[in-house]
Amino acid sequence: MTSLCSSVAWWARSEPNRIALIYKDQRVSYAALQNRVEVVAAMLVERGIKPGNVVALLMKNSAAFVELALAISYVGAVSLPINYRLAREEVAYIAEHGTARLMFVDEELRGNAGGCEALVTLNASAQSDSRELARGLAPLKNGHASGPQDLFRLMYTSGTTDRPKGVTHSYENYAWKCFDHIAALGLSADDRLLVVGPLYHVGAFDLPGLAVLQVGGMVAIQRDFDAQGALAMIEAEKLTGGWMAPVMLDRVLALPGRERFDLSSFRWLVGGGERTPEQRIREFKTLFREARYVDAYGLTETCSGDTMMEAGRELEKIGSTGRALANVEIEIRNEEGRVLPSGQEGEICVRGPKVSAGYWRDEQKTRASFHGDWFRTGDIGYLDAEGFLFLTDRKKDMILSGGENIASSEVERVLYQLPQVAEAAVVGVADERWGERVVAVVVLRDGESLSVEDVRSHCEGRLAGFKAPKQLVVVETLPRNPSGKVLKRAIRDRLAGERNAT
Repeated sequence: MTSLCSSVAWWARSEPNRIALIYKDQRVSYAALQNRVEVVAAMLVERGIKPGNVVALLMKNSAAFVELALAISYVGAVSLPINYRLAREEVAYIAEHGTARLMFVDEELRGNAGGCEALVTLNASAQSDSRELARGLAPLKNGHASGPQDLFRLMYTSGTTDRPKGVTHSYENYAWKCFDHIAALGLSADDRLLVVGPLYHVGAFDLPGLAVLQVGGMVAIQRDFDAQGALAMIEAEKLTGGWMAPVMLDRVLALPGRERFDLSSFRWLVGGGERTPEQRIREFKTLFREARYVDAYGLTETCSGDTMMEAGRELEKIGSTGRALANVEIEIRNEEGRVLPSGQEGEICVRGPKVSAGYWRDEQKTRASFHGDWFRTGDIGYLDAEGFLFLTDRKKDMILSGGENIASSEVERVLYQLPQVAEAAVVGVADERWGERVVAVVVLRDGESLSVEDVRSHCEGRLAGFKAPKQLVVVETLPRNPSGKVLKRAIRDRLAGERNAT
């Protein structure tokens, strides 16, 4: 393993004019992409970036995002993609904890950039061609040779603590992830991938993401998700596959006039992470007549995509996210770590070479996340007799809203800063548009009052907008078990029928 762009370099030599990337009005060949990587790599070296240094990316989707990720790898450094929807305080924590030496930030996101003194700002021109940042520099022809255990990326994920955790991804993790996805999806040089999810997320970058560049395919990048634009791009570029969060697919399926697009080139769409409703699968087939919906399950800690639904079994196995991929093992275990038989619910545990070794600068959380070499996902589910995985509950206290993971404890930490709040619990309840909406359940101090507008105003600047509660419920007491732990499932059950914010 040399770098993430080793395959790009091979295709640049073998078929230099083959198109690797489309962004806006650009069609970037493999030879041009390799040149961009080498020029930007020279700029990184000039700025003092050395192998092992961490370089942050606070960017929306663009050609430059891909080019910078490849160039960072080319010089042996570690990329740190950051969710651009986070508040400045959250960005600063991730950049500081991740020890970022340099941060690349889109011009319109500059106000959110914190935690790193060395900033490089990208205007629209640089977003389309990262060489704009390195004018006058000659390409760096000799990249750093990284080993299988070396890190290429840190990716921070919302956890069950009050702060995000930095997942470490090695080259070995990434390589095995690519092997599995190439095999499961039958990827080849003929594949043309739709990229509409944010590239800071494993769904867009890894599922299968840049694995398409390993086989000589093409990625077509949309800066911000737009349902009509996505269908237009599929038609114009004869795209063959992609990944969408459930909320994205729902918007596509609800788009007026969606039938006018020629989507006959599209063969598959990866989605999931939840139990996909049968109606969504049926609606998908009415629009994408030549494609299949691939329900999948995975985590940031595994570079995504641990299970995928097999062709033709979507309705037979409705509610399942498919079977484990070739180099992934899945077991269901109880709280003591004992393996449970098929059909019995327990914690989903995963083992394989694409599983992260643990969390950045956090040995305690790393130790707590493994039974030996089995990663404990925190998700609850069961395997049927054929090995198909069924999810019955997600990570404790985790909310999935609009395709984004939200740790309830992160929101609670901010709520407790309000002087009116004595106790707080945050849960997610079903929402037709977002999948789940964030609900704050609070006990107020004597004589105090609070509105949902007060809560959202307080959260502004402290939390990303999508994490701020959309509903506020004031109660006299929070339900707790004998040990004093708040019973969030009881709260969710109570709120399940409520529709309107307080």
